[in-house]
Amino acid sequence: MKRVGVIGTGNMGGALLQRAAQIGKMKGWSFTAYDIEKERLQEVCQSCGATPAQSNRALVEACDTIVLAVKPQVYKDVMKEVAEELKDKTLISVMAGVSLSSLKETGGGSCRLARIMPNLPALIGQGALACAWGEGWSEEEKSEVLEMLSAMGTVVELPESLMDAVTGLSGSGPAYLFLFVEALSDAGVRAGIPRDTAYKLALQTVIGSAQFLKEKGLHPALAKEMVTSPGGTTIAGLHVMESYGLKGIIMDAVVAATERSRELGG
Repeated sequence: MKRVGVIGTGNMGGALLQRAAQIGKMKGWSFTAYDIEKERLQEVCQSCGATPAQSNRALVEACDTIVLAVKPQVYKDVMKEVAEELKDKTLISVMAGVSLSSLKETGGGSCRLARIMPNLPALIGQGALACAWGEGWSEEEKSEVLEMLSAMGTVVELPESLMDAVTGLSGSGPAYLFLFVEALSDAGVRAGIPRDTAYKLALQTVIGSAQFLKEKGLHPALAKEMVTSPGGTTIAGLHVMESYGLKGIIMDAVVAATERSRELGG
């Protein structure tokens, strides 16, 4: 992987391009990008040293690894435009709900295919990404792609059959956490803490707790016990959450998002 092209420089495409370029410069990789939004294209390319292409087809001709980060509604038009140039190349899709078989049917049958599902924190290099491989990949080729994706966060490899579940869990997951932070902050206000201070405390509590789990390598249940003393304040709060079935609500939300992802993917 020496010549990388990104079609679509929106949130995810732009984030991957900007962050992967930092790794790529040390590896001797070159980066090219194309987007119908010319102003956005120029801005992203200037920020990371990528070369703007004149068209989707020109980009594919110039690159051996192509990242397709367009909206699912328009990908068939893009594939139709570049199908002839994709032979023996690598195509990585960042599109939710578009299967590897669909990509193959719409012109990707002559190249190596992979799907990735990032989430919003990938924009700051703290994402959770899942990668599903198509056929024909060597371990060396996979390793290069994983190295590029690691610029956006933590990457796991999963069979494509689980990509909808990834969408429901980590793809939609940031929204669940945002709602929790908002609720925690509102609770602080209700208890008498000024709004700005309540938000600051709620946000750092979530950030610090997540980092604690990561660094200590503890199961959440064990970490929870470290905060919960007999007859104390924490167990009183946990009792209320359990009585309303908080864990069941979260599980149902992930399942609902997973099922919706399957529906959207046809």
